[in-house]
Amino acid sequence: MAKILITGGEGQLGSAIKEASKEFSDLNLVFTDIDDFDITNAASVDEYLKTGDFDYLINCAAYTAVDKAEEEKGLAFLINATGPENLAKTCQKYNCRLVHISTDYVFDGRSHIPYIETMETNPPSVYGQSKLEGEKAILKHSKSAIILRTSWLYYEFGNNFLNTMIKLGAERDALGVVFDQIGTPTYARDFATSILKIITSNKISAKTEIYNYSNEGVISWYDFAKEIMEIANINCNIIPIESKEYPLPAPRPHYSVLNKSKIKSAFDLRIPYWKDSLKVCLKKLSEKSLTK
Repeated sequence: MAKILITGGEGQLGSAIKEASKEFSDLNLVFTDIDDFDITNAASVDEYLKTGDFDYLINCAAYTAVDKAEEEKGLAFLINATGPENLAKTCQKYNCRLVHISTDYVFDGRSHIPYIETMETNPPSVYGQSKLEGEKAILKHSKSAIILRTSWLYYEFGNNFLNTMIKLGAERDALGVVFDQIGTPTYARDFATSILKIITSNKISAKTEIYNYSNEGVISWYDFAKEIMEIANINCNIIPIESKEYPLPAPRPHYSVLNKSKIKSAFDLRIPYWKDSLKVCLKKLSEKSLTK
């Protein structure tokens, strides 16, 4: 039975892994968060892994406040770059395979075709820069890690676009949402299930590899918001606006569609279409609200 340590266990992806793990009875998962496992403390990381005898470590811990990172650059790099470096060095030391979660924000969004893993990175934001440095540290210090880049992650709870739209849609008659940023929403439950399938696949490469993962399909944030309101039956008019009409401290990629051919081929994954997964998520949200 594989023993797996999950950092950032209280976040949306960590929580989704906990839910998805119910379908994987042959795994022994240990969930941690910053209160009991601080990835930025090298000595603490070493002590934890030395005594745990873990086969895998899934790093869901991250600084994800994209706009705030422009002001808190040091903290963003500490968590997103130094933390993964600590994990990479220590996992290598104790023969524990690292599975690290990265982001589409390592790209600048100027492409017009879906990004493959080998395309040039050029993050325009501090958040993206810090995540890219985390990737580089893992590539330098790990011989057999897995780096998974994903995009537009959402779940039933947590600070994400879906829950923001539902909250604001219930409070307002109309909302402006950008239509000139294109990508793919990723349901955390789908991603979590795929991560566990990869771990149990016996198809993992002997060397460190980067893979892209998102749900299937391509839309704008505007289209995503429209579907959320329609499926959730929220009467709120979604108005398309340009990014320049809604300036934010951190620049966003205008195009961040990920090509998933590599991960689908390597692990024989069938990835759900974004709208189908959105319906599943909103149904779960509706069921939870009825039980309160």
